[in-house]
Amino acid sequence: MPLRICLFLASLTLLSCTEASAHAGQPLSAQPVLLSIPNENPYPTIADIPVPEGFEREQVDNHGFAAWLRKVPLKRSKTVHLYNGSEKRNQQAQFAVLNISVGQQDLQQCADAVMRLRVEYLFAENQFSQINFTDNENNHYPFTAPYTREHLMNYLNKVFGMCGSASLSKQLKSKQDIRAIIPGDVWIHGGFPGHAVMVMDRAVSKDGRIIYLIAQGYMPAQDIHLLNNPRDAQLSPWYQVTDDNELVTPEYLFYKDQLKRW
Repeated sequence: MPLRICLFLASLTLLSCTEASAHAGQPLSAQPVLLSIPNENPYPTIADIPVPEGFEREQVDNHGFAAWLRKVPLKRSKTVHLYNGSEKRNQQAQFAVLNISVGQQDLQQCADAVMRLRVEYLFAENQFSQINFTDNENNHYPFTAPYTREHLMNYLNKVFGMCGSASLSKQLKSKQDIRAIIPGDVWIHGGFPGHAVMVMDRAVSKDGRIIYLIAQGYMPAQDIHLLNNPRDAQLSPWYQVTDDNELVTPEYLFYKDQLKRW
């Protein structure tokens, strides 16, 4: 890996959202990116982030999850804050910060951020019966009436406390073909704790190359943020589908068989 973009020198070990494992995903150490990154984000939404030359976003169903994810608003500030208002120790991992609340408790962490995005879409589309999660003992947590915003947030706090990466990994379906990656897919290592990131957008080139954006929450609970690409500063924040067995993100290492879908 070129030293000029290496994020993984062990000079700054960050809080991990998982247990390290040679086969199930690993937290990564990081040092500040050797790039000048302004602290103001000029893009209002995910859809406004430009694609690299030669790529185009694909058409999607206007009422589908992919279209909803593209409309997710982004904050002007690129600073990631924790649930208690303090700044995250590492401010080099993110390209932008999603304008979605994190709450005032240490609940909305890794897999929780993935569940939050999915639930917000289903709630916006009035697909209330589809909002249902299971814990590690296979107990179900369906969202029931009243279908209000206040009740939804109370429901999510309960889900965040009872469910996590281990249970969500069981609930999601394995995805065999990485080239079929689409917005809404989840890279996930189920553990106690584990980690998860969500695919936010996808674009393709005429010669068949595929790129995508990913976002994460982390531990302790913090703003959901769009990730930089530590292996390709020119392509960042986009990631390209390759034949590699690993997906290297700024703070975590996933493996190809950890890509899943709803």
